[in-house]
Amino acid sequence: MIEVQVYNQQGEPTGTLNVDEASLGGCVRRALLKQAIDAYHANQHVGTAATKSRGMIAGSTRKLFRQKGTGNARMGTIRTNLRRGGGVAFAKQARDPGKKLTRKMRTQARNSALLSKLRSQDVLVLETLKYDSPKTKPFAQLLGKLGVDRSCLLALDNYDTNVYLSARNVDRLSVCLGEQLNAYELLRHHKLLITRQAFERLTGGGTED
Repeated sequence: MIEVQVYNQQGEPTGTLNVDEASLGGCVRRALLKQAIDAYHANQHVGTAATKSRGMIAGSTRKLFRQKGTGNARMGTIRTNLRRGGGVAFAKQARDPGKKLTRKMRTQARNSALLSKLRSQDVLVLETLKYDSPKTKPFAQLLGKLGVDRSCLLALDNYDTNVYLSARNVDRLSVCLGEQLNAYELLRHHKLLITRQAFERLTGGGTED
């Protein structure tokens, strides 16, 4: 069992939650995490770079002039890559470099990343997080009380416009819904700040002390 500290919106501890490691797979699958991160990076490439080869250039395939007797250097067709307007040697072709992971693999990779964060005590659970209007200052003060001084990922149980607008101007902080968490985003940020309801959905509910 892993003990996770729970805080209120003022940054004060209100209790703890016990999380069973078995609910997150029981172990950190490092090979799967590497595969998930590689897939995420590969899927960022659009793969649309392309150039025309000799076969794609309009023009005759007839030899421009005879091989010998003209005094000029020998020359092939007008579509050769040696002439201006000709095709490109070893032309690039559009391709899809993306990699696919099954839903089960994505879930296991996310759980492994979350378990790694829990073991390193980089997960902070908030009872609730609500603002009547967008205010960055109280949110920044909350981060200071929680000791968040590096990159942080904020995961919410439901989309809240005021919370999003309050947090978006904070440096090195990203906001998402708990159901949108993935292995790459979890590992890319140093801390995970998550609401209790979203955390219980991911872990199947924790026991309270």
